[in-house]
Amino acid sequence: MAETSKTRTRKTAAKKPAANKSNKAKAPESNTAEAKSRFNAALDEAKAGAAALKAEAGDRAGAYREQAREKGTDLVSEAKNYGNEAKAKASDLAVEGKTRASDALSSFGKIVADAAPQIDEKVGEQYGDYARKASRSLQEASAKLEAKSVDEIGDDAREFVRKSPGTALGIAAIAGFIIARLFRGNK
Repeated sequence: MAETSKTRTRKTAAKKPAANKSNKAKAPESNTAEAKSRFNAALDEAKAGAAALKAEAGDRAGAYREQAREKGTDLVSEAKNYGNEAKAKASDLAVEGKTRASDALSSFGKIVADAAPQIDEKVGEQYGDYARKASRSLQEASAKLEAKSVDEIGDDAREFVRKSPGTALGIAAIAGFIIARLFRGNK
């Protein structure tokens, strides 16, 4: 019996490798098909994941875009409000400056008119007449300045600069010098 069992063991051992050979021949075909199937499933899953990510990214981008638009609209609105406030403030300051300049010209004209009789006595009647004419001119300039709007004054100034830029530059330099002296004198 020992011989029989040894033979059987050998026979079974011999049969197993033969069976393994036939399984190995079939295994590559079934493993390849299974690998292809798994690969295709993974590929489909990756495509679905990519599509989901793309959709989510599109949604988020749309939300961010909308937030940016709203923020931009808010900023533009704020800038317009600040611009309008600045225009209103500048207009108020310009009107105030025009009034002060008109008052200053009028006051200076009165001072010159009041000094005309003294000029007549000290220097001569001819120079007193010059002082009276200068006083009238200053009073007229003050009245014209008071009668015009700030926009009209700006238009007149632009026209004057276009017609005679050299004179305008000289006047600006003198005015700057006088203003600098006034501020330096206050210190």
